[in-house]
Amino acid sequence: MTAHDRLPDSLKALHGGVQSLPTRRIELIGVPLDLGASRRGVDMGPSAARVAGLEARLEALGHEVRDGGNVHVAIAETGQVGDESARYLREITETCTKAAEMVEQSLRDGLTPIVLGGDHSVAAGTVSGVADYYRRKDQKIGLIWIDAHSDINTPESSPSGNVHGMPLAALLGLGPEPLANVLGWSPKVSPENVVLVGVRDIDATEKENIRQAGVTEVYTMRDIDERGMRTVMEEALRAAGRGTAGYHISLDMDWIDPEDAPGVGTPVRGGATYREAHLAMEIIADHGRMLSFELVEVNPVLDERNRTAELAVELISSAFGKKIL
Repeated sequence: MTAHDRLPDSLKALHGGVQSLPTRRIELIGVPLDLGASRRGVDMGPSAARVAGLEARLEALGHEVRDGGNVHVAIAETGQVGDESARYLREITETCTKAAEMVEQSLRDGLTPIVLGGDHSVAAGTVSGVADYYRRKDQKIGLIWIDAHSDINTPESSPSGNVHGMPLAALLGLGPEPLANVLGWSPKVSPENVVLVGVRDIDATEKENIRQAGVTEVYTMRDIDERGMRTVMEEALRAAGRGTAGYHISLDMDWIDPEDAPGVGTPVRGGATYREAHLAMEIIADHGRMLSFELVEVNPVLDERNRTAELAVELISSAFGKKIL
């Protein structure tokens, strides 16, 4: 008789990290976009997550997983930079539109989409697809933005012109206009249902954009330090879920301290620890209202033996129900 056989029936489903939460039908969607950032390499992020065993990890939790492949993405060598205040905006908008359509179709098929980026500009597509699906049901969605940065610059305020610093602005209707109007409407989310978690590197102009957009639920790393991850996440999920069908989780790996996640393009010291990150994902799983998930900014070129992608896969597993016991 094995140790598992000796467990009471109520615990057998939990033993070894197997979840007791309802299983899902999941679709993996890669968006290998790196036009939104200055440093190249995040286009390999989806492959790194797959190599780290994401599909097998999710299946071990009882989920049914299909891999939808990658959205076709232009590369810098064949694209046009365009206006320096929003570099490669046309190509990024085209990619985000394709991603939005694929995400929306995934939801129509009864699947939970997990989008693997790419730089964070892919969120303009992911969230647009989720929001459009629920808009057709006369429902709105919440958005949990877990990131070292607020990504709420516009072409007018951006110091770099890198579009991966603009997706939240686009989703809230601040611009840039082509990205804001993916699928033909804007804004995609209401400010009262948008929550920033773990920010610690915000441009001066972004602070004004946050106020202008009306986003009030902003939890910095200081809030996490002082109040604890559990309190912050419980409040964040309540705000994102208030009056919505549920919420999309957008996780940028630079949210985590570079000691644990070195393979990111814009590392910032003082991020979430390994256990804080897992706790946040576990709380998301416990609440059970996640509609979709995306993981962005894994850069294998800057990583150490795929450490960051392996951690990303662990965190996704926690968000989809893996438990310690």
